Amino acid sequence: MRRLWLVGCGNMAGAMLRQWLASGTLAASDVAVVNRTDRALPDGVTQARSLPEGPLPDAVLLAMKPQQINEVAAAHGARIAGVPLLVSILAGVEEPAIARRFSAGAIVRAMPNLPVGIGKGVVALHSETTDPTVRDAVSSLMAPLGLVEWVAPDLFDAVTALAGSGPGFLYRYIDAMTSAGAALGIPADQAARLALATVEGSALLAAAADAPPAMLADRVASPGGSTRKGLDVLDNNAALVRLLTATLEASTARNAEMAAAAR
Repeated sequence: MRRLWLVGCGNMAGAMLRQWLASGTLAASDVAVVNRTDRALPDGVTQARSLPEGPLPDAVLLAMKPQQINEVAAAHGARIAGVPLLVSILAGVEEPAIARRFSAGAIVRAMPNLPVGIGKGVVALHSETTDPTVRDAVSSLMAPLGLVEWVAPDLFDAVTALAGSGPGFLYRYIDAMTSAGAALGIPADQAARLALATVEGSALLAAAADAPPAMLADRVASPGGSTRKGLDVLDNNAALVRLLTATLEASTARNAEMAAAAR
């Protein structure tokens, strides 16, 4: 895949674009962005209020806000009609809803999360197409962004909650660790540094470990020790699991509501 047009380029699409350029997957001169207003984009990437003239690109990425889909279809649908590949990162907008508004050789839903900007993200994919050429092309395009997983359509909202929204939940956890440390008397700025470094190092270790996180937690916790006492609070009546399950259920339900609104 060589040429790409982006319809919208906010925080998420911007993170994807920066990593594609940094990894050499795309050249800035082969990327065009249509935005309602100019945004800070990498050097060499063109942006305008309308899409370029001339032949269609290899792919178009829909990256505007989901509630703008009708507006974008009216403004740009005819121009991109017949594009070989249309990739959508619109949260909650299902493939049939996209197909009713846009004509493309193949449509693929993608749900990235923000760490794609440093090549450490997650990209969930789904498409009704079974064409291996298309699926391989999309997998290759997304590979420089991080972990790429094809998921079943009935799980897409749940995966979006887990991986797409997950960084937001993790950031809240880091902030809570900071506040908890400050509540014990640690200076707030120092608690923030300690919490962030602890999460960063622990995640890197877990990614490289030969054991699952549950076993790693047990390895850290000596019987009768301070870590075990803390884990007892999180494990009591599955408190942490219940909290995170409720969090993901709320996020999943909202994705389903957005899907219904876009149909």
